[in-house]
Amino acid sequence: MATHAETRILPYSSQQLYDLVADVERYPEFLPWVKAARIRGRQGNVFHADLIIGFKMIRERYTSRVTLTPGERVDVTYTKGPLKYLNNHWKFIPQGNGECLIDFYVDFEFRSRLLQRMIGMLFNEAVRRMVSSFEARARQLYGPGRARDEGLGSRGKDVSSEPA
Repeated sequence: MATHAETRILPYSSQQLYDLVADVERYPEFLPWVKAARIRGRQGNVFHADLIIGFKMIRERYTSRVTLTPGERVDVTYTKGPLKYLNNHWKFIPQGNGECLIDFYVDFEFRSRLLQRMIGMLFNEAVRRMVSSFEARARQLYGPGRARDEGLGSRGKDVSSEPA
């Protein structure tokens, strides 16, 4: 089992960050290891997404059910592929002054013990890199954000990070 929880304040609106995370089909453009993404079976605020993840010689495809609560949260549950389970959420909480607190959580386990051990060694670094990739994408799409002008730098403030 691999679990990671993190909250972070970013200098973007909750709607901007929600739009970025909800746009799953664009993940291959900026997320490391995501080689392809496809949406299928959209019904209202729920859709199924196929993602192909690749790292070195490993290439796996999985399907997840994505539930959108517009402007507030994105919930992901696993439906098919090499995992035993996957639970993931992004919550977007407005902080005023154009900032947003993101609450990110992911918990998953591979069926294969070998894959689980390999991922386990790299997991925390991989998740940090993924969250940083979302931040970089936000800067690319929306500019440096208000917090940069207030001396906070181009990165958000890390409120808490809790690898397990």
